[in-house]
Amino acid sequence: MSRKKISEIAKTRILISDGAWGTYLQRKGLEPGECPEKWNLDKPDEVLDIAQSYANAGADMIGANSFGGSKLKLEHFGLSEQCFEINKAAAEISRKAAGEDKWVLGSLGPCGKMLLMGDVTEQQMYDSFAEQVKGLEAGGADAICVETMSDVQEASLAVKAAKDHTNCEVICTLTYERTTGGEYRTMMGIDPEAGTKAAIEAGADIVGTNCGNGFERMIDIVKQIKAVCGDKPILIHANAGLPENVDGVDVFPDTPEFMASLVKDIAQAGANVVGGCCGTTPEHINAIAQAAKDI
Repeated sequence: MSRKKISEIAKTRILISDGAWGTYLQRKGLEPGECPEKWNLDKPDEVLDIAQSYANAGADMIGANSFGGSKLKLEHFGLSEQCFEINKAAAEISRKAAGEDKWVLGSLGPCGKMLLMGDVTEQQMYDSFAEQVKGLEAGGADAICVETMSDVQEASLAVKAAKDHTNCEVICTLTYERTTGGEYRTMMGIDPEAGTKAAIEAGADIVGTNCGNGFERMIDIVKQIKAVCGDKPILIHANAGLPENVDGVDVFPDTPEFMASLVKDIAQAGANVVGGCCGTTPEHINAIAQAAKDI
């Protein structure tokens, strides 16, 4: 079945993305220092259970367990030579859960190397992402989601690698934190307008922001993105609030009901695709999906 482009459908109705993967994997037993992406090979049924739970919750698109799957990131675990295989498996698992009616998003997170510090060259970083996206497309990904970026150079290289080496749509989201002055910046000092312009210039089909904030703060960020994104759809993956440390454990305070209560506001600010990041669960996604039906 040929699925229409996300960027086309997102202009006609609010689409629902899935929720957190990292915190979900931790709940399933992922140990500190363990490679999450290796579960695609070693524990595919556990990964499929996560993907299926989001599909059942009402998500229109299902992410792949590939956030740290770039060749450079996998080097840390001695797995760089399995980059293509790991990412192909990630997309295949999520495709199984998504079926033919939902989209699969191949996740690309930061590679863990800093261009500014000379840890890696632009060509090495580009090649690392290129190998990853090839695997994701081979496994059935419909779109590549470059996410949680703070450096626009890295984000741009990831977007370009996806555009050059796949036929997938490309989403690009950066992570912004609120400064003491009330402004929003990435860790590298980039504001939402500059980050969005850079993503579009690199070739992103969909822009947005993820992580670092709950829906309340995301509303302001979306408005800034909307001011410069033209006709590009906006995707938001918000945390379930800002984490609170309770007895040494990070707890995300926003309930499914609370997040659902802000879906209308986030949509009115300009968001076209709404989903979750850290701390969100299938219950959060289901509540968000139900709320979106009323918009």
